[in-house]
Amino acid sequence: MKKLVLGLMMMMTAPACAQETIPVVLDSVKTDTVVKSAPRKLGLIRRIIRGFDKVDERYIEPQHYVYAAMLQGTRNYDYYTLRSAGDNRQSISFSPDSEVRLGPYAGWRWVFLGYTLSLENLSVNSHKSGFDLSVYSSQIGLDLFYHRTARDFKLRDVNLGHQQDYSALNNVSFDGFTTDITGFNFYYIFNHGKFSYPAAFSQSTIQKISCGSWLAGFGYTQNSFDLDYELLQSVIDEKMGAKRVELDSALQFRNIKYVDFSLSGGYAYNWVFARNWLLGGSLQIAASHKRSTGEMSDKKSRSFSIQNLNLDGIGRFALVYNNMKWYAGCSVVMHTYNFSLSQFSTNNTFGSANLYVGINFGLKKKYREKK
Repeated sequence: MKKLVLGLMMMMTAPACAQETIPVVLDSVKTDTVVKSAPRKLGLIRRIIRGFDKVDERYIEPQHYVYAAMLQGTRNYDYYTLRSAGDNRQSISFSPDSEVRLGPYAGWRWVFLGYTLSLENLSVNSHKSGFDLSVYSSQIGLDLFYHRTARDFKLRDVNLGHQQDYSALNNVSFDGFTTDITGFNFYYIFNHGKFSYPAAFSQSTIQKISCGSWLAGFGYTQNSFDLDYELLQSVIDEKMGAKRVELDSALQFRNIKYVDFSLSGGYAYNWVFARNWLLGGSLQIAASHKRSTGEMSDKKSRSFSIQNLNLDGIGRFALVYNNMKWYAGCSVVMHTYNFSLSQFSTNNTFGSANLYVGINFGLKKKYREKK
């Protein structure tokens, strides 16, 4: 009888104990788990910014530092050709003597800013000036630029028709031509997880394994040409003597200013041929829509408006050594712009060859913790 009573008491008390204690333990475990494992939620902007730099670290070594400083020497190239159409086609090219420019650059994360001055003329009133701002990430790139050249041009490859020899005009200094170019190029890198455009052109990451990617982008450029055609005619008269030739009416203008809207596509490739060494290059072709206004010498037609479509090009090539702390290398960047109409056309090719050495500093927190 005692055994039966004890058995009934155990059956009645055990479930009660379980119902009282087990939920308390489970709640405690659940609470502890939530407190310890809840991830810190990032804001939308921070998530977008981090996404821009997300890469496959089997192919790309991310930047370990926050800041960069660099000294760069640049040799610029500018070549402008004006052409008239019609029975007596004329063409004149203008180009300044190549010069070496030197200047400091500073970088913070994606942004790289610098200014260069001519070594031949370090005064503030130099006839040539330039400004470049580059923003790079693994997915996107943005280049802003401004270049101005005034009164330092020479005549090149002059052909005024009439089957004459115009060699007397070649390399003659001409102070009546001024150019201004301002614009930006934005591009998207499709294979951004494995291919690093910044590794070649901003030295902010290291490409570990050779890889390539398609590129696509858009841009805006504003070009301005000022021409003293009366001074040009007097130079022609002086150098040609009795063989005097009149400039075509299409080349008798004071100013041409055109804006360029473009959509571009191309391909880029990075070749890692040795540890910390990279040879990279890219080519892009842009379909450009241009709008232009200019002041002509003819009072009956002192202005004209152009709307047309042309093909432009951008080429970039680089050789880089980068061990993450120190980097050095050289690069070449070339742009070419064209537009034409029935009576007039122009080609504008400009670019630069760069030689640089720099240092990264300000180690990021996560890399400090690994030491």
